[in-house]
Amino acid sequence: MRPKNSGTKQLFENPILEKLSRTHIAVPVTMFFVSGAVLGWYAFTYTDLSNALIGTLFGVGAITFTFIEYWVHRSVYHIDPTTEARAKFQYVAHGVHHEYPKDKTRLAMPPVLAIVVAVTLFSLFFVLMGEAAYAFFPGFIWGYASYLLVHYAVHAYAPPKNFLKQLWINHAVHHYKDGNAVFGVSSPLWDYVFGTMDTMDKSKVSENL
Repeated sequence: MRPKNSGTKQLFENPILEKLSRTHIAVPVTMFFVSGAVLGWYAFTYTDLSNALIGTLFGVGAITFTFIEYWVHRSVYHIDPTTEARAKFQYVAHGVHHEYPKDKTRLAMPPVLAIVVAVTLFSLFFVLMGEAAYAFFPGFIWGYASYLLVHYAVHAYAPPKNFLKQLWINHAVHHYKDGNAVFGVSSPLWDYVFGTMDTMDKSKVSENL
């Protein structure tokens, strides 16, 4: 499948904002894998949580992220552009990615914004679950880092000749066939749960990858 546009597009006239809107994928991936490891170490070393509970909370955090990934992609990034403000938000947040899907500098949330969101979410989780957040949040942000790797791979590389190829096919359907279906990138789980897994003949998409 071939994207409609190649290259990139300037979003902001201000050069600082424009630079901040881009990132190399290694920056957020490293940032969140390391942060998750540090928080996990803290959970094992300084909390009263049992090892089994830490592992369980980590797994729940990772699964929770897959739902948030799906929900944000469907409900926020694909918000109906019913007003000019909504249309502008949708384009800056995600529309530009659909227009220029091969732009490797815009395949992840900019690091500054990502840090603000991460700190806000950790604070919320800590208020809700106390020290359990030190085990839950690593799973959540490792889920995010894993999503970033998958999203980068499906846009930057040819699909592998194994079961993982289905991730490439799913995302190709979303980008090039039906933008209102297949919102999961790292996992199709919630598309099946909520009925947004496209039922078209994916063999035709697979042949063109």
